[in-house]
Amino acid sequence: MTLQVDKEKFIPRILSIAGTDPSGGAGMQADLKVFSAMKAYGMSIVTAVVAQNTQGVRAFQPLDASFVADQIDSVFEDIHVDAVKIGMVANAQIAQVIAERLAHYKARFIVFDPVMVAKSGDVLLKPDAIEVIRSVLIPMSMLITPNLPEAAILLNHEVQWSLEAMYQQSPQLLALGCSAVLLKGGHLDVLTCKTTNYYDLSSPDIYCDSKGVVMLEASRFGTTNNHGTGCTLSAAIAALLPKEPLFDAIKRAKNYLNSALFASNTLNVGKGRGPLHHFCELWDHR
Repeated sequence: MTLQVDKEKFIPRILSIAGTDPSGGAGMQADLKVFSAMKAYGMSIVTAVVAQNTQGVRAFQPLDASFVADQIDSVFEDIHVDAVKIGMVANAQIAQVIAERLAHYKARFIVFDPVMVAKSGDVLLKPDAIEVIRSVLIPMSMLITPNLPEAAILLNHEVQWSLEAMYQQSPQLLALGCSAVLLKGGHLDVLTCKTTNYYDLSSPDIYCDSKGVVMLEASRFGTTNNHGTGCTLSAAIAALLPKEPLFDAIKRAKNYLNSALFASNTLNVGKGRGPLHHFCELWDHR
């Protein structure tokens, strides 16, 4: 007997292309948790093996670009991929091969989180990759989700810590060729945030596409459990895109991120910046 699949209830197949995090809070491991929480089927391709935990990055080893290509081929030749989330690309060779293989397979719904520097301040991208990211990966992306330091690198200027600068930078990032930009403002007023609790401060993001610029506000939480926030947000957006319009997916993903941040204190993981609670809406903590 052949089972019939209800097209209205299909489970999206989402591919993460990213580095690893053995502590489980960021990178590929976080992406897979998010995909499951979003009721999507998660798949993953490793670009670099990273030795990191909640306290920082100790080292990272990029894989050979040809092996990254082999991984991409092995997935696309067998499975229909409904959306792709790209995180850490590590170096120019890997960035180039990702772009080439995704173009070959005509991948759709590409969300690119241009991971360059970890929350701890550790650099996760070789300098030679910046131009490939600008010229090849960004133009093929539906959405890019840089934070303020990453935006400064992409635009080749100093980091500007203001909402006004975010309004100015988002159209400049859009001009690099992507369909839309979500410029994240989580780095604003970080020092002030450390002295407050939960809903006292706003954390604005700026969304920009061909129709204009919109500010999306969210509550800022006074928790230090924020390891993997960028990975979590971009993965959630990618998981939702096959079923929802982009702007709706972003708003829903931000709500999920807020819930995961708020519930993070129920976890007890690590001595540094702890992970988010990716399954906060699924686990019963009674």
